[in-house]
Amino acid sequence: MLVKRFQDAKPYDAPNHHGVVGLRLQGFEDGGPLNQWLGYSQFLPGGGAGPDSTPFEKVYLVLEGQMTVIMDGREIVLGALDSCTIAPGEVREIVNRTNDVCKMVVVIPYPPKVSQ
Repeated sequence: MLVKRFQDAKPYDAPNHHGVVGLRLQGFEDGGPLNQWLGYSQFLPGGGAGPDSTPFEKVYLVLEGQMTVIMDGREIVLGALDSCTIAPGEVREIVNRTNDVCKMVVVIPYPPKVSQ
C-alpha cells in the first residue's frame, strides 16, 4: 500500500489548460498505481482546458463547484459529485463559468510506453 498525504502532492502543468492548479495525488512513483494516475485540479473562475483530445480515456469527478463540458456543440454542466468519462479521441472543452473555484479529481491512464 502506498499512502500519500495531500500536503505532499506535487503540482503539475497540464497541456492546453489555463486558470488551473493541478496536483498529482497518486502516480508516477515506486509502489504507486500501475495503470493510471490521479490528479486534483482547482479551476479558477474562467479557467478551463481545450478544445483538444487525447488518445486515451479520462474520468472527471467534480468535488465542488461546477464545470461546463463542451462536446460536439453540446454543453453539460457537472456539479458536485457528478462525473463523466471522456473517450479516447473525443474532442472536449471544459470551462468554469462560475465565480467559484471548481475542484475536480481526474483519473488518467499512463501514456503508452515507447518500444526501443
